[in-house]
Amino acid sequence: MRNFRHMIKEQTPLYIFVAVLFLVGVVFGALIVSALTMDQQQELTDYLGNFFVTVDQHGLPAAPESFWSIAGLHLKWIGLIWILGLSVIGLPGILILDFLKGVLIGFTVGCLVSQYSWHGLLFALVSVAPHNMVVIPVLLVCSAAAIAFSLLMIRSRVVARRPLSVGRPFAMYTLLSFIMALLILGVSSFETWVTPTMMRWVTPALVQSAPDVNGR
Repeated sequence: MRNFRHMIKEQTPLYIFVAVLFLVGVVFGALIVSALTMDQQQELTDYLGNFFVTVDQHGLPAAPESFWSIAGLHLKWIGLIWILGLSVIGLPGILILDFLKGVLIGFTVGCLVSQYSWHGLLFALVSVAPHNMVVIPVLLVCSAAAIAFSLLMIRSRVVARRPLSVGRPFAMYTLLSFIMALLILGVSSFETWVTPTMMRWVTPALVQSAPDVNGR
């Protein structure tokens, strides 16, 4: 536990860096929404309208298959970050993934707000925000650890006159990634069985407001 606290303290600047990079991605994703053409906005409106009607009438399936699909998607992000952290050339890939995650969330929330105003914001608060309050910190922690290990590999192979020992840092890095993966499994359970119910609470308001938003 002491080693983990020491590692987290050392990596604090990296946490700040990846958090800022993620936030820049969120802003960029939100700006993309305003750059969509009228046809693209109409297609997006139709897709969201059909989705909300389906959720309102039938709900979303909450089954073990859905759980493993959701968990698998999150675990792929963690696994890819872990793999990129093992290589000297993987550092840019980690930064791209953090920025891309921010873009995806910014675009999703931006679409909902632009099409449905405060109803869309309410839907984002129950569908996007809850699980991402855990998923995003997990990914940022994994990213900071991956960047730190990648920098250690660079110092060991390029800068240092003789190879540095990476056995213990590798074990700590892998253990941290494993712990984060366990947290992802827990939040995936919430996303599978709780989030669909919360989404169905607010979809009636979205379905009712859709004609006004579409101008029909």
